Amino acid sequence: MKSPVFNQQGEKIKEIILPEKIFNIEFNNELVHQIAVSQASNRRQGTAHTKDRSEVRGGGKKPWRQKGTGRARHGSIRSPLWKGGGVTFGPRNEKNYKKRIPLLMKRKALFMVLSAKLKDEKVLLIDELKTETSKTKEIKKILNNLPIKKGKTLIILPKAERKIILGSRNIPDFQTMLANNINALDLLSVTNLIILEDSVAKIKEVFLK
Repeated sequence: MKSPVFNQQGEKIKEIILPEKIFNIEFNNELVHQIAVSQASNRRQGTAHTKDRSEVRGGGKKPWRQKGTGRARHGSIRSPLWKGGGVTFGPRNEKNYKKRIPLLMKRKALFMVLSAKLKDEKVLLIDELKTETSKTKEIKKILNNLPIKKGKTLIILPKAERKIILGSRNIPDFQTMLANNINALDLLSVTNLIILEDSVAKIKEVFLK
């Protein structure tokens, strides 16, 4: 399938043939949802933690005798019923949120998202992205020339371009990512994709093994 390629000035200069196995895959909602949820779960740090009754301070002795006081019986001030006591069923940092994702399913979902973005005309191919400096205004000037829709935009680079990465990180709604690191979850979180021509070859090399 053919797709137009633009230059930095926003001019259409040629067309290239995109790999059918990557950019022409039928979308499957169930698969993409499953992969996106799994990848989001794998990113959870699990740092939320509450102390149970064995970890809070105090409670070395019975607060008062069992009978004869007219009050309810208690054995420890560590009880969850007490202020400052342990927490029942609270979050624990030893919980593991990791989910195993089969490689073929993960790649299939990635191709589906790329295909859907291309079908919805939210993918822009450019021949190259070069700047003399890493100044934000220079990168912003180039991006303003490109015919992209409003919304969050991800620039997919074939390799680490220091000037591009530094220059675009302060631009609202723009972010960069290397072609070998793309995944379904990150692509779903943005509206538009700017893909360099060399990035297409890199995606094919990495994910079509």
